[in-house]
Amino acid sequence: MIDKRSGCPINLALEVLGDRWSLIVIRDIMFGNRRHFRELLTRSEEGIASNILAGRLKRLVNAELLSRRDDPAHRQKGIYSLTEQAIQLLPVLVQLGAWGRRHLPAAPEQALRQRLVEEGGPPLWTAFADELRHIHLGTPLPEGRESVIARLQAAFAQAAADHRNEAAAKDDKQGAGAR
Repeated sequence: MIDKRSGCPINLALEVLGDRWSLIVIRDIMFGNRRHFRELLTRSEEGIASNILAGRLKRLVNAELLSRRDDPAHRQKGIYSLTEQAIQLLPVLVQLGAWGRRHLPAAPEQALRQRLVEEGGPPLWTAFADELRHIHLGTPLPEGRESVIARLQAAFAQAAADHRNEAAAKDDKQGAGAR
C-alpha cells in the first residue's frame, strides 16, 4: 500500500518511483534484461548496495511493478519480471532519458542508444513494449517484426567499439607525438 501525502497523480507516482533506485532497477530489467538479483547487483553501473537492491525489489514487487517467481534452475534464486504497469513506464523512461541526454553529460554509447529510442518515437516504443510483454508476460509476438532489443544492443555494441577505436587512435597519436 502506498503511503500518500496527497491524491495528486504526480505525487502518487513519486511515492512509488521517486526514490534514488527504483527507476534504475526498472531500467536495468527493461533495457538490460537483468532478471536475477545477482545480475542487477553486479551489472549496474551505479553500484547499488545489496541491502538497498533487496529492499527496492521487494518494494517494486509489493507495488506490483515487478513480479518474482522461483528460478526452476536454482531453488534459491528468483526471476524478476516487469508487470504491465512497469512496461507502461517505457515512454516515461524514454522521456526522462531524453532530458538527461540533452542537459547532462551522458556516456556516448548510452546517449546513442537513448537517441535511437527517442527518434523511433511511439511506433518503436510500441514494438519494444510488445517485446517486453513477450519476455515478461508471455504474450505472443507479432510475426515478421525486427527485434527492437537486438537493434538497440547492436547500436550500443557498435558505439562502444567506435568509442574504443577512437580512444586507441588518440592514444596512438599521442604516443607518436612523444617520440
